[in-house]
Amino acid sequence: MDVMERIQQAVNSQPIVVFLKGTPQLPSCGYSARTAQVLQACEVDFGHVNVLADPEIFENLPRFANWPTFPQVYVNGELIGGHDITLEMFQKGELKPLLQEAVKKAS
Repeated sequence: MDVMERIQQAVNSQPIVVFLKGTPQLPSCGYSARTAQVLQACEVDFGHVNVLADPEIFENLPRFANWPTFPQVYVNGELIGGHDITLEMFQKGELKPLLQEAVKKAS
């Protein structure tokens, strides 16, 4: 399976997936840490991919959805954005309902 197929498979594996540097429990950069904290504050389960553990994903993920930075948050297979957008949606009260609905649809 090529790397783009592996990325697509990861995106489709759960209703909410975040590609980040490190893990939600042990992030390797501030943006990944804050994004994981925001997702955890929404009290929903989410999947994650540690891009530092897979150099092919690290190199190719920016091409996948034409988004150059990490982290990247996907909901129902769609990129919603990175750290800034996720944080803004959280602060506006838009993120938690979106994530809860995604989880609800999947069950």
